[in-house]
Amino acid sequence: MQERRESLCASGYHPPVQFRSFPTIPGLPISTLGFGCMRLPLKGRSPADIDEEAATRLLHDAIDAGVNYVDTAWVYHAGQSEPLVARALRGGYREKVQLATKHPVWLVQSEADWERYLDLQLKKLETNRIDFYLLHALDAERWETVRRHRGLQAMEKALRDGRIGHLGFSFHGSQEAFRTIVAGYDWDFCQIQLNYLDTGYQAGLEGMRLAAERKIGVVVMEPLRGGALAKAPAAVETIWAESGRSWSPAEWALRWVWNLPEVVTVLSGMNAPEQLRENLAVAEGSRPGTLTAAELELVDRARRIYQGKAKVPCTTCGYCLPCPHDVFISDALSLYNAALMFDSKERPAATYQALFVSDGAGADQCIRCGECEPKCPQGIKIPDLLADAHAYLMSP
Repeated sequence: MQERRESLCASGYHPPVQFRSFPTIPGLPISTLGFGCMRLPLKGRSPADIDEEAATRLLHDAIDAGVNYVDTAWVYHAGQSEPLVARALRGGYREKVQLATKHPVWLVQSEADWERYLDLQLKKLETNRIDFYLLHALDAERWETVRRHRGLQAMEKALRDGRIGHLGFSFHGSQEAFRTIVAGYDWDFCQIQLNYLDTGYQAGLEGMRLAAERKIGVVVMEPLRGGALAKAPAAVETIWAESGRSWSPAEWALRWVWNLPEVVTVLSGMNAPEQLRENLAVAEGSRPGTLTAAELELVDRARRIYQGKAKVPCTTCGYCLPCPHDVFISDALSLYNAALMFDSKERPAATYQALFVSDGAGADQCIRCGECEPKCPQGIKIPDLLADAHAYLMSP
């Protein structure tokens, strides 16, 4: 192991990252940098076409450098992430990590489905125990699925017989739904989207603090907002330059998340050695409370620059929903804002077209019934902006 560590350091890798523990599991060190297996390197354009050699090498290098939290899910890479992770963890690597995956709640139609999918995942992952098991992408509707089909009772059985070690959930919903779910069970941990732009989005900082108050460990996903914060417009680069630091835009974003004492680990979907090297270097030197007041003010200014580029003052509170014509209003407006903020609409447009338009839930389904506008606390002219969003996200 020592020879391997020296080899990694010589090639630009760094010593082990910092470690924290989940509040309910104080004796278990978790690396503050977690390896997210949703964006593994590919051979082609299909998400199922993983470059197995490159992905395996990247995982091994991360684990050898101290990363011990590996996160995957049933749906990642069109179902191929879990089998790839299983093969990559052969040869002793499985024993070095805490393995996390997620139950596909949206596929549940009966009580038997909880057991069925869990057992399939154990086989796919070539293990008899999933250390950290999450109910995937909960929101108000999926939480009702969990309750209606006795999902928590099924999970408790799996906890008792050892097929899972610790139970949590990942979240993509409103703050109101987050509060309900957090109060609905004695969770060990939760996984939320959080970065210096999304402080009020979905669970946000409020949800993070609520979870911490209840002794629920916090895992952060999307610290770079899908990679968008790894590069910055000129106005934001000017702000970073004022600090005198040589930090990249990605480092500013990662340090902001690691500065939060409530956060146990931060997932990064690394798909290249240089990303791993940078993340390890940043993780090694990042601890809660290390950013100065002046540096935090620079982050606030950068946030305001991005927010100033957005056209819609939507806070994704969800008060406008449900739409009688099934338009995902806040999602469409958020994707419109994201395209404008980052001067790039390729990814937001692809997401909008694939997830909403193709399912008949795009903004083009709005008939201007007027039901949503009186509910909006921001006073947004929703039908007009939905039309703008649809035209922009559908244009070449």
